[in-house]
Amino acid sequence: MTTNEMVVDVSQDWALACDVQQGFMQSPCAVSNSFDYSARCRQVRELGGDCYNFIAHKVDGLALIVGDASGKGLAAALMIANVQSSLRTASLFTGDDLAALLKVVNHQVYTSSSKDRYATLFYGVFDSSAHILRYVNAGHNPPVVVRRDGSMHSLETGGAPVGLFADSEYAQGSVQIEAGDVVMAFTDGLVEATNQDGEEWGVQGLLNAAASAVQCSQDAGDLVNLSFNFMDDFSRGHQTDDATLAVVRVI
Repeated sequence: MTTNEMVVDVSQDWALACDVQQGFMQSPCAVSNSFDYSARCRQVRELGGDCYNFIAHKVDGLALIVGDASGKGLAAALMIANVQSSLRTASLFTGDDLAALLKVVNHQVYTSSSKDRYATLFYGVFDSSAHILRYVNAGHNPPVVVRRDGSMHSLETGGAPVGLFADSEYAQGSVQIEAGDVVMAFTDGLVEATNQDGEEWGVQGLLNAAASAVQCSQDAGDLVNLSFNFMDDFSRGHQTDDATLAVVRVI
């Protein structure tokens, strides 16, 4: 090291970056007149590429966002922050057209990101008065609607991950929701957790955990925490990827 060189302590900057990222994930647990919702994001590093958010929508609606950027660490965190910022900005101009919203977000992310960087994204809007969930799934693990009668519906309609192609087109899906239905959105780090034999916990493992959790409590926060406990029991606490679970229970 020469006399002109100096060591810069970036630990405070890193801590601030972590705080900023956590600030994007607000309202982790709440109850409204129509919805009980909660979420948890557990990262393998201080900064990660997963995100979730709940946003009040109109009178008594709710928007749900769950995303997962490619890669890990700082690069993934910057990518997902870009996605979240683009989503918030674009939503001010596209109204209720969710397909148009994702098309704008995809264009913004594609033009402002490095090559081969992308993010999977689920964006859903719950309309309590019409009993409908409208959504777009941009290459994300399909969230699952668990009905009161035990039947299930996967939310797959959408398009490619955002930022992957310049001109991606998106389709909007919709599904009827009723009191007692539970919507579970998650990232692959949750369902791809493996045990000592290399077997994945899988979506079925999550659904089994949710069924067991519902027998103990109807609270969305309890369902999230118990699901993570079941995953940890299966994998013996060995986590290799960021893991996120968001739950919305229709009241």
